[in-house]
This record gives sequence, C-alpha cells and structure tokens, in this order.
Amino acid sequence: MTTKKINRRGFLKTSSMLGMGAALGLSAVPYSMQSQTRKPAILGGKRSFNGTWHGWPVFGTPEEQELLKVLHSGQWCRLGSPTAPRFEDDFRKMTGSGHALATSSGTTALYTMLGALDIGPGDEVILPPYTFIATYNVIVQNYALPIFVDTDIESFQIDATKIEAAITPATKVLMPVHIGGSPFDIDTVMKVASKYNLPVIEDACQAHFAEWKGKKVGNYGMGGAFSFQGSKNLNSGEGGAIITNNKDFYNKCYSFHHQGQGSDAASLEPGSGTRASNLRLTEFQAAILLAQMTRIPEQVEQRTENADYLTEMLSEIPGIKPAKLYKGTTRSAYHLYMFRYDKKAFAGMDRSKFIEALSAEGIPCSMGYGTLTKDTYVKNLAQNKHYLQVYGEKRMKQWLEQLSCPMNDKLCEEEALWFYQTMLLGSKSDMEMIAEAIKKISREAKAISKL
Repeated sequence: MTTKKINRRGFLKTSSMLGMGAALGLSAVPYSMQSQTRKPAILGGKRSFNGTWHGWPVFGTPEEQELLKVLHSGQWCRLGSPTAPRFEDDFRKMTGSGHALATSSGTTALYTMLGALDIGPGDEVILPPYTFIATYNVIVQNYALPIFVDTDIESFQIDATKIEAAITPATKVLMPVHIGGSPFDIDTVMKVASKYNLPVIEDACQAHFAEWKGKKVGNYGMGGAFSFQGSKNLNSGEGGAIITNNKDFYNKCYSFHHQGQGSDAASLEPGSGTRASNLRLTEFQAAILLAQMTRIPEQVEQRTENADYLTEMLSEIPGIKPAKLYKGTTRSAYHLYMFRYDKKAFAGMDRSKFIEALSAEGIPCSMGYGTLTKDTYVKNLAQNKHYLQVYGEKRMKQWLEQLSCPMNDKLCEEEALWFYQTMLLGSKSDMEMIAEAIKKISREAKAISKL
C-alpha cells in the first residue's frame, strides 16, 4: 500500500481493492485470549486480518426498483417530477429540519447557501484548514476571502475558541465543518456567531445524521450542507442537500439553485437575488437516495457500536489517541474514524512505516488530509489577478502571512490517521483484529523501525 497522503475519495478506492463483502476467515480465538507474542506480519508473522473488508456501496432490489420506476416514468428531470421532492421530504423528516433542498453535490449545496447570502468580493468567510478542498473552493468561487482558523488537534475540528480573534468588519459568514462526521463545538461557535450577528453555514457533508445534544447537525446554523458523493455514508454517486429551518433562506436557496426561478415554473423570483445557476439533483439520483435511506438506521447503529468498541481498545494503547468528541456530541456519523499517532511511543517509528506495518496486517489506513494552508493551490490565491484587483497587493500579502495554522500542520504532518467508514460496517471481531494488529506493531516497534 502507498503511504503518501490521499483524500477520502482516494482512500475509498484503496480500501475497495482489499475486497468486497463481509469479513471472512475470522479467528476463533477470543480477542482477550489471543497470544501476546505474535510476530507482526511485516517481520514475517501472520497477518492479523485475512478476510475482506465490507464493500461499498451496499445496494440491491430497493435501488433497482426505484431506478426502474424513474426510468419507465420518462420523467428524468426533477422539474414537475415526484422523486426529488419525495426524497427532500424524507430527508427533511430524518434530519428533523423544517426544509430540505436537493442539489447536484455537497459542493453546490455550500455554493448555493453562500449565493443565497449574497457573499461576494470584499467579504470574508471563516473556515477550518482541516477539511476537503471544496470548503475552500466555494468561497473563492464567490471571490470572497477565506480566513482560516486553526485546528483543535485533539478533535480534528476547528478550534472554536480561536474564531472570535479572526473576526473583522469584513467577516460575513462562519463556515465550520463537522469533519469526519463528528460535530464541531457547536455551542461555542453559535455563541460567537450570536455575539457578532453572523450567520453560520454548517458544512455537514460528512456528517449525515450526526447529533449534538440529541438534534441532528445542520439544524443549528442558518443551514447545513450534505454530500452524497460516492464515498459518503448516504450515497448516490454525486449529489447533495441543504437543510434549514428558515423559510425565507430556503426560498432564496431554491431560487439560486434553479436559475433564479422561485418554483418549477419558468418565472423569475423577485427579491431573490441577482445571481443563480442550475444546481439541481436528477430524479435518478433521488431514486437511489430514497432506497439508500432505508439502510441508514442499521448502518448508523453498526458504525456507532464498532467505533465505540474500537475506541475503547485503542485508548489503551500508548501513542494511539482516538479523536476527541465534544461533550455535546450524542452521535458521530463516523464517516472517518480519526485518531492520532505519537511516534515517540513507537520507538520513533515514522508514521509512514506504521501505515506500512498496518497494511502488512491487512489493515488499510490513511494519513488523511495534507496541510491545506501550505498547499500551492491555496497560496497562489495571493497572486490571482482578480483577487489583487479586488483586495490589493498589500491585503493579499497580509492574507498570505495569516495562513499559519501550527496545530493543523502538526496534525497533518505528524499525527493524523484515518480508518474509513466501511471498515466500521464489519464485525466486532474485525475491530479486535485492528486493535491486535496495532498492539503487535507497538510491541515490536523498535525492530520495525530498523527496516
């Protein structure tokens, strides 16, 4: 397995190559009684996991029936058709929100909300550096200035205690991310937002049905964005949705995603703004989502049970620190199982060597995101001709100097590791094998480091 940094989509491909279907060949020996002298596979011992990891997506007759229903209806566009509205209503109910709007992707869900808020040149939007590039892209697509607030290294989430210091008169939106499917510190974020009268857009693209104090995420800010891209816990290949409890905001979002039109009819909506696009979901995607949603309750419970069990075991291994969940978290979606690696507890073994050793045990693992604020793609914004025209050379130079996020750098460059959500759809024994593999590596870390 490669040890270079990959994003969650690339990791899904890597994980899928390990096999499809339920895990096979599980050890008959209880985890608690397994030998403490097993040699790591990278040193010539037997692999901890010899089965296959759970495949993705999970599909069957329900998806086939919903797709055929749309196919034979001849109504493939959502305009005047029933399937997308039916999905929106079901998604609204499952998230406990007042309104839901289907979009072509999670990215366009975010883009639509920023459009509905009329974000544009001269505006600043606060976001975390530990996120998928789409969170940044939707800001710069509007020629607004992305302002990064450093990461809380223990949780992988935005450090909500540092948001207030980043607010200026130009700040127009807070856009924190429920990264990995775990809620950010919602209470602290909303307290700051209330103090400065700023709207909050929740990037919940990885956090389907995660909960904060018993309420689904996406319901706390002005709106929440979800992604249904192929790797996501709710999946239609591509697709997205917005939820909101503000009817006026919903209407503006609908207009923005539908060419400035306020309904399926071809009539422009007065007072809805002066910019719009076509960002609609298709009936085929909605059909898949309706079927996939029938599988969600069982999958959510499976991930939660396995993640809790894995956390219990990994927390006992020196140098392995599962990502912290804030006290208000009543459920994580566990799109990613995130944890930190301290090489000092593993005889100085490089993180890449640890991943190699895990791979030899049959356990796929990723370093996760790279350092976004150090990426040339982001830093080059300071030389973008349009940004120089809007903000000036002095402001863009200052922005470049403000990109420093030391905690995020440490997380990305030294400590962060991921297991993917499909691994949490396996058995309890699978979780035990993950823990056993790491314990084996820990015991022989000095020898492995010399390889």
